[in-house]
Amino acid sequence: MKLKVCGMKFVENIQQVAELNPDYLGFIFYDSSKRNFEGIIPELSTNIKKTGVFVNELPEILVSIVEEYQLDAIQLHGDESVDYIKTVREQLAFSRSSRIEENKGRKKVKKPKSYDNLEIIKVFGIKDEFNFEVLQPYLEVVDYFLFDTKGEQRGGNGIHFNWSVLTKYPYDKPFFLSGGIGPNDENRIKEILNLDLPIYALDVNSKFEIEPGLKNTQKLQSFKKNIEI
Repeated sequence: MKLKVCGMKFVENIQQVAELNPDYLGFIFYDSSKRNFEGIIPELSTNIKKTGVFVNELPEILVSIVEEYQLDAIQLHGDESVDYIKTVREQLAFSRSSRIEENKGRKKVKKPKSYDNLEIIKVFGIKDEFNFEVLQPYLEVVDYFLFDTKGEQRGGNGIHFNWSVLTKYPYDKPFFLSGGIGPNDENRIKEILNLDLPIYALDVNSKFEIEPGLKNTQKLQSFKKNIEI
């Protein structure tokens, strides 16, 4: 079971959380979010996947951010279509080939990073019911789904959705479980993990915060230990 800590914002806090060795750290690139990230990501362990969270961003801007921060994964939290995801893949491949061409003949130029293995996580909001058929077209273009609480904001609402809905999940595609997960949910999490569901990771955010973007590392450490992540 993997752990993703999302909504990181402050350099020192990023470093503190990184010492807990989560599998993913999420950085939100969305102006309307209280956790919008505009800073510098400190050097992290290669075991931690830097994840950019986007909401209906222009593909060319998303690609530029992926390259600027050398992201390992992107989380699409808006209404992104299958064609949108294909466009992002194509633009990343084109951008790299263009930079390789530009670097020909230059000495000591670092080879541009390949994003062939960039993980794509597509988010869907759930409340009390969900039509899983809408996921079908995405099965071939994303690596994971992420199920969050459908609310007023694009994530970070701090409330649960009805997890029993997930018992009707019909696919093998692994997914992240999100939506208001906090320190008091350890028993509930253990119960759902005992079900035959392809839960790949837990995604935590607001319930472990001192203020938006600032995580309580002691609570995270205890949570990680207690659920044996």
